[in-house]
Amino acid sequence: MFNVLTLNKISKVGLGKLNANYNVADEMANPDAILLRSFKMHDMELPESLKAVARCGAGVNNIPLEKCAEKGIVVFNTPGANANAVKELVITAMLLTSRDIIGSYKWAQSLLGEDGIAAKVEKGKANFAGPEIMGKTLGIVGLGAIGVLVANAAIDLGMKVVGYDPYFSIKSALALNSNVKVVNSLDEIYEVADYITVHVPATKETTNFINEESLSKCKDGVRILNFARNELVNVEAIKKAIESGKVSYYATDFPNEETVGVERIITLPHLGASTPEAEDNCATMAAEQMMEYLEKGNIINSVNYPSVVANRVNGCKRVCVLSRESAMDSVKNAISGAEQFVAKVKGEYGYTIADVKNVDVSKIESIDGVLGVRLIE
Repeated sequence: MFNVLTLNKISKVGLGKLNANYNVADEMANPDAILLRSFKMHDMELPESLKAVARCGAGVNNIPLEKCAEKGIVVFNTPGANANAVKELVITAMLLTSRDIIGSYKWAQSLLGEDGIAAKVEKGKANFAGPEIMGKTLGIVGLGAIGVLVANAAIDLGMKVVGYDPYFSIKSALALNSNVKVVNSLDEIYEVADYITVHVPATKETTNFINEESLSKCKDGVRILNFARNELVNVEAIKKAIESGKVSYYATDFPNEETVGVERIITLPHLGASTPEAEDNCATMAAEQMMEYLEKGNIINSVNYPSVVANRVNGCKRVCVLSRESAMDSVKNAISGAEQFVAKVKGEYGYTIADVKNVDVSKIESIDGVLGVRLIE
C-alpha cells in the first residue's frame, strides 16, 4: 500500500487512475508520494518516507528541487498536459491587446439606464478601434509544447510567425508548421515582431530577459504577452516602454502590485491551465508517472533526476538507486550479476536500475553519495 498526500485539490479524473494499492488523503504523517499543483513546498519539512513529488503542471518553482534531490526524492512534472489550454488563452490575450475589447465592454455597460444607447454606441465605437492580427508577425520565444501550438494556431489565423529556441527539440520540430521561421537569435525576433509571446522556464538566464535593452530593439508599438512565468519580464521596463509608446500593450497571467490597474497592462488571474480538460490531463499524467515510479521504478519526466525506463526481467528483483553522479561507478561495482543494468545521469545526479536475482542492499546504501535505494520484489 502506498500513501499519497495531496497538497491541493486534485482532479478526480487523475485520482481515479490510482488503484486499490493507494491510500490518498490531504493529511497524513508518512506519505510515500505527494501530488500537488501550486502549493509552495519550500518551507515544508520533507518526511523521511517521501519518495516522489508529482506536480500537476509544468512549472516547478514551488518545489525545492535540490533539497528533494539530496534526499533521494524524485520530482515529476507534466510538460504539455495543459499546453492547449494555455495556447487558447494566449491567442485570446493577443486579440485583447489588438482591439480594446475590455475597454469597449466596460464603456458599453456604463451606458445602462441612458437613453439612445444605440446612437451613442455608433458615435463612440471609434474610440476602441484596433488592428487585425492577420498579416502581422508573431515572435515566439520558446518552441516547446505550448510555443509550438501557439505558432501553429497563429499560422492558421493568417499571421507570420518567427520562433527562437536554443533547445529546439526534434519532437517540437516535427510538430511545428513548416511556415514558421525558426531564427538563431532573439534580436531577429525583436526586429520584426508586432507581437512577442514568451514560453520559457524561469531560470537565472531568462529572468528579466524582456527588459529595457531588449525592448529598445523592438518595433514601436509592439505588444508583449507573458503567460509563462512572471519573472521573465521586467515590469518597470514595460511601464516605461508603454509611456514612451514603444509598447502598446502588455498582457500577463501573473497580476501583482506592480501591474494591476495600470493602463495598457492586461492582467488575467493565472488562468493558463484553468480548464477542466487541462486539470484532468495534468492530474492523470502526474498520477500515472508517480505510479510508474513507485511500482516499477521507472522515471518519466523528472526535473531533478534522469528519465530511465526499462522493462523488468522476469524472475528478478529490481534495485533502484538514486545517487550523486560521483557515486555511479561505485554503485555499478556493488551490483554484480545483474540480468539488466541501466544507469543515466542528469546534472549532478544519477539513477540506476538493476534487475537481479540476489542483491545486498546494505552494501549499496553504505556507498558515499548514494541518496536512496529501493528494492522492488
